Amino acid sequence: MKVAIIGGGGLVGSCAGFALQAGGIVREIALVDVNRDLADGQALDLMHGSSLVADQRITGGGTEQAVDADIVVITAGLRRKPDESRLDLINRNVELFRGILADLKKHGLKKEAMVFVVSNPVDVLTYLAVKELSLGPQRIFGLGTMLDTTRLQGILAQQLNVPPTQVSAMMLGEHGDSMVAIWSAAQVAGLPLDKWPGVSPAVIQDVEKRTRGSGAEVIKKKTGAGFAVGVSIAEVVHSIALDSRRILPVSTLQSGTYQIRDVCLSVPTVVGRGGIFGHVEVELWPKERMGLQNSAKVLRETIDKVLR
Repeated sequence: MKVAIIGGGGLVGSCAGFALQAGGIVREIALVDVNRDLADGQALDLMHGSSLVADQRITGGGTEQAVDADIVVITAGLRRKPDESRLDLINRNVELFRGILADLKKHGLKKEAMVFVVSNPVDVLTYLAVKELSLGPQRIFGLGTMLDTTRLQGILAQQLNVPPTQVSAMMLGEHGDSMVAIWSAAQVAGLPLDKWPGVSPAVIQDVEKRTRGSGAEVIKKKTGAGFAVGVSIAEVVHSIALDSRRILPVSTLQSGTYQIRDVCLSVPTVVGRGGIFGHVEVELWPKERMGLQNSAKVLRETIDKVLR
């Protein structure tokens, strides 16, 4: 499997490249960036360590690298300017993303290729990709709340002093302010979270608050997320490469799950070698279900504003 990362010279793209190298599963990693020297430099740095990690081909270059890629990961995006509104930033990123999609269409993609959107606002841009590319909605998806979910699990594990890999909890909906923590299904080591020693409503409230603020905290302290988003990207790519059919909170076009339609957001989604195999709808608490539907409403309003 070949993975091309557009924006591969930047923090998120290069961290994704390293996570894929460390995983040792995909055969080829191509870092694509408008700054060719930066893409080449990141690829060289990864290649220099390849003899200690995995037998992979690692290259840098332009969009032509995506022509024969099995998965095209789009991480390129613009940062918020001082005093810039959220809507203005969204409009600038939509304009940039349209240019990336046009470039991909000009060069061409494999018929069975998949496009994996990481750039923000990820749900809006995933919807735009579905509408503008002819790959089909099962082959276009976004990172969605994958990062929010792993943050929630990591913070909860730290709070309870338990192994992070034994914590199961999901954030669903929009990757943004309206996302919903699904506490009704949360577990530690397969046991209900609400029965775990030391868990209380106050603990749950604090963990959720820290999770919601963690993105801003990372930006304040180190300009932006890199490692956690890199391994989140790799988790999705590896589920595809290995046809694991893992249930992941990626952003996909909705057509009825939780009565949500015609927006891209995160619900439990089956991810494997052909892309998206379906969605899983489990019973939620009424407030969680309402929260998801509100998230869809928020996204629909944003889409109507920026994708005219």
